[in-house]
Amino acid sequence: MMRLWGGRGNRDNESTQDSLDQEQEGGSNEHTRLLPNRVESVSYLSPDDPAVSPYNLWSVRIVRYLTIFFTVLASIWWVILLVSLFVTPPGFHTRGSGFFSFSYASLALANLLFTLIFFAIPSKSVRISSIIMGVLLLADAVLLISVEKTRHEEGWVGMASVLWALLMAIWTLGTDRLVEWGKEEEEERLTGRAETRRSLAEWTAVLVSTMSMVILAIAVLLMTCTLILRALDAGLAPPGQLFWVDGDKYQMHVYCYGNRTDSKGTKLPTVLLDGEGPVEDGLWQFADSAITNGSISRYCFVDRPGFAWSDTAPSPLSAGMAVEVVSEALARAGEDGPWVLVGAGMGSIYSRIFSVRHGKEIKGLLLIDPVHEDDLGSIGSPGRGFLLWLRGILSPLGFDRIPEALFKGRTKEDRVWGRCAYQTGKYLFTKLQENLVADTLSRRDVDSSRAIQNPDIPLSLISSGVEIRKNSGWEEKQRDLSHLTHKLKHWDIVEEAPHQVWNTLEGREAIEKRLQQLVYGTKSGATTL
Repeated sequence: MMRLWGGRGNRDNESTQDSLDQEQEGGSNEHTRLLPNRVESVSYLSPDDPAVSPYNLWSVRIVRYLTIFFTVLASIWWVILLVSLFVTPPGFHTRGSGFFSFSYASLALANLLFTLIFFAIPSKSVRISSIIMGVLLLADAVLLISVEKTRHEEGWVGMASVLWALLMAIWTLGTDRLVEWGKEEEEERLTGRAETRRSLAEWTAVLVSTMSMVILAIAVLLMTCTLILRALDAGLAPPGQLFWVDGDKYQMHVYCYGNRTDSKGTKLPTVLLDGEGPVEDGLWQFADSAITNGSISRYCFVDRPGFAWSDTAPSPLSAGMAVEVVSEALARAGEDGPWVLVGAGMGSIYSRIFSVRHGKEIKGLLLIDPVHEDDLGSIGSPGRGFLLWLRGILSPLGFDRIPEALFKGRTKEDRVWGRCAYQTGKYLFTKLQENLVADTLSRRDVDSSRAIQNPDIPLSLISSGVEIRKNSGWEEKQRDLSHLTHKLKHWDIVEEAPHQVWNTLEGREAIEKRLQQLVYGTKSGATTL
């Protein structure tokens, strides 16, 4: 008889007829024949006979039924996590992106499906791949649970997903070994020896199953490397403070710097910054320079959900809902204005909604190459949403983050809020949330804010000359936004500036000049084109 985990033991010296007599006397067990007893004949069965199958053993059949059951469970879990990427079910909110937990669920499901497809064709290479995968998944589980930041972001959903993937890798290993034992056992019983040959179809199945498991193992290795980068990035402390918002569901990062009053003790407005992405990437440095130059006295910014150090919010998340949690974070930080709002690009949408909801506290509004509400249709297009979703699904593999960290020297700052932040799952998830409701809920929010906008708020507008020349309708949309209030102070077009106007010297000088006028109340006439 064959041992399950070892080699061949000493075979019984009893004759085949004696074994048959013992089976008849001892009752049924997993070795009892399920087919007519043809072994009493002079010749054994052919190895190619369909009756020679590991499915003759009850243990093998039970394991197959359990594998099917686990596959059904994995499919249900996979569907739930897929839905949660678009609409968060109660209790399934993760403060990270949700893409990591979905990847582990996909890995477990793929592992089980391959196990079922190639169930009757065990191979040593599959078992080796399963061992490698199990070791890597164990390392992932240790990293995810032991690092506070990753544990905080992934929550119970992420931890359950990685542990489930680990258990299914172990199950695949055990199943393949059991089927190999059962196959050899039945071949020796029905053909007289364990078959060492394989047909062309069997070799093809072994090749496909091996390649599939190797691909899964490589995917787990890449996910492990990405998780290591996330663990390293967790060591980058936020410059400001984190505050729980929305019923303590997640945290928002608030940072303020400067003096509330001038040298005479007069309270001055605080500049509140909002950008297309993390404020830290460009606008933060500009604001520090503006304080040094005396253009402004104080500034604040709040990382919107999913940017930099802020957690992601449950889906759906409209612009108005994001403004509400920004307002809550500022209130918890003890920041009550008055404000001069600076909105750049898509951030101008959020600044406009904020100005309506805090009307009495707003002393000025500066829009830097703002996005018009008519552009929300393209921002919310299905094609863009699909690409964001696909990039998010692939983000745990770190196709861009890992090479750039190894060969281009990208730092923690680059990945958390800098030039590589767009590669992270949190950023992609936030942009996917923005896409899903841009032309519906967010459009409703900005339309209603325009209808009730305080017409007496001073407004300055700075536009990119590059964008105006590149897009024929951009200038007309900028002109329309110049009529948001009745107090347009200036409309500047910086000829050589890109969409990020502050990236040029001329652009920075224009922004500082208009900010200084709004903060210190310098009187000047409106500039229109």
